Amino acid sequence: MVAMTKRVKTFQVTFTDPCKTFYCGGDKVSGRIEVEVNEVTRVSAVKVLGLGRAKVGYAKGKQRCRQEAEYLRYEEVLQLDQQPTDSDGSVVLRPGNKYEYLFGFELPQQGQLVSSYKGKFGYVEYFVKALMERPQQPPLECKKPFEVEEPLDVNTPELLSPTGGVKEKKVTCMFIPDGQVSLNAKIDRRGFCEGEDICINAKFENTCSRIVVPKAAIIAKHTYQANGRTKVFRQKLSSVRGNHIISGMCDAWQGKTIRVPKIKPSMLGCNIIRVEYALMIYVHIPGSEKLILELPLVIGTAGLGSRSNSVSSQEGSVSNASQSWVSLRMPSEPPSYSDITRDCRLDQPLTPLLDDFDGDDSPIFMNTPAFQFPPPPVYTEAEEDYSGSARMLPVC
Repeated sequence: MVAMTKRVKTFQVTFTDPCKTFYCGGDKVSGRIEVEVNEVTRVSAVKVLGLGRAKVGYAKGKQRCRQEAEYLRYEEVLQLDQQPTDSDGSVVLRPGNKYEYLFGFELPQQGQLVSSYKGKFGYVEYFVKALMERPQQPPLECKKPFEVEEPLDVNTPELLSPTGGVKEKKVTCMFIPDGQVSLNAKIDRRGFCEGEDICINAKFENTCSRIVVPKAAIIAKHTYQANGRTKVFRQKLSSVRGNHIISGMCDAWQGKTIRVPKIKPSMLGCNIIRVEYALMIYVHIPGSEKLILELPLVIGTAGLGSRSNSVSSQEGSVSNASQSWVSLRMPSEPPSYSDITRDCRLDQPLTPLLDDFDGDDSPIFMNTPAFQFPPPPVYTEAEEDYSGSARMLPVC
């Protein structure tokens, strides 16, 4: 941030390492304050402040709820050495010169800060503020923000232990019992990092007369507290779905995966802002409320280290498969419908489908889409000419 007046040309804060994206507890924040003036200017003091705070603000009816919490406060008066001073101790700055004042301070140790955050009803910010005090004039100020990310390790016994649960719901139609829907789900651990896959093992049973759809989603829960009131904001980040389950049938997920998107780590140490995550496994029941099971998640900043190995092994298998494909010979006979792995019978109107709709007003019965057979398979034949070379001709 640069402050421009008639007398001051440049007044800004610059960090020593401008490429540093974030700081952690115990790191040193250092830099310099750059000053250039257009006229002769007297400066009585140059101060630098390191500030960090969390702030919440939202309206609750006619009441305005506000709350603040401070996590960092550092103040230092910089030495104005090797510069001419006046009788009152002020320093004289002259045009044509560039003045730099160095500063540096250490952040509190890990566990005393909270990560930077910007949400719908609050934020956590850190910045360096510079004040230039002048005799008989209002002080000038500028500030430079910086990010703080507190490490959150998910390699703890508590977060590496599996978790799961069981839920069931009785379904009624016009107050008449209509069977029930149940689910039993489990995941191998609670701690994950960005880009990792969550493996879900679940079993779903449907004894009601409706067609239900099992789904799973990663949910973010933002909690804001101000003036003794609490406001919660929920957000769906990513989701997957399973097959439709007709009446009297069941379905099972064996290692069904959902990937953790690019999100901020969990924020659990702030007094007024809390960011939590959960894996919501639920069953959509037309004409009734969803059957929901939420398993808490902790999104951290330290990965388990196993994902890179699995990705490299998958890439190796893909490359081997592509090489083996080159060695295959073209079939001598045209392909037939028996070579198609797709089961067309599953798409016939005998199996009704439901739209991917999460609302509570979804109808119980819906129209099925028109069925069309897939186009015939495409193949080519080789015709040899008199020169002995093969020429490929498309078959109409």
